[in-house]
Amino acid sequence: MRRIPWIAVVLIGAAGCGRAEVACTAIGTPVGIGLSVPDPAGITRATLDACWGDRCVTRQVALFPATAAGATSCTGTGPDAACGVSMVPTGGLQGFADVPGLPAEPVRVTVRFDDDRPHGVEVTPSFSEPNGPACGKAGPQAQLLVGAGGELRVR
Repeated sequence: MRRIPWIAVVLIGAAGCGRAEVACTAIGTPVGIGLSVPDPAGITRATLDACWGDRCVTRQVALFPATAAGATSCTGTGPDAACGVSMVPTGGLQGFADVPGLPAEPVRVTVRFDDDRPHGVEVTPSFSEPNGPACGKAGPQAQLLVGAGGELRVR
């Protein structure tokens, strides 16, 4: 009878015990701060200032009509059935300010709308995981919700 060295047994046993491979796409994640304006009465433009440490960044935020998924329609019920949905306007506005170097630490954000009054809030951006936790983290982002009178809340 032939003996197999113990190291070979360990290596062969370990080969089948690893984690399953995860497919991670090369999806990009913008670094910055998003604005959501559900009721944009009197708001057509926004300027955002983000400050942390000894650095401040100013960005114009392009605001676009916000949309949401509308009613779902399906044809058929079997495995070859097809369903669809259209995006419908919500009446709100949304925008995103690219902020290169944005840290995942407290940032003071000030937004000025059409009336040029400053509206401020402190937010801590967080890293996103666009492919899930197994694929690692992507650039930090923060999302702000604009309330009545331009008040900012962290979303």
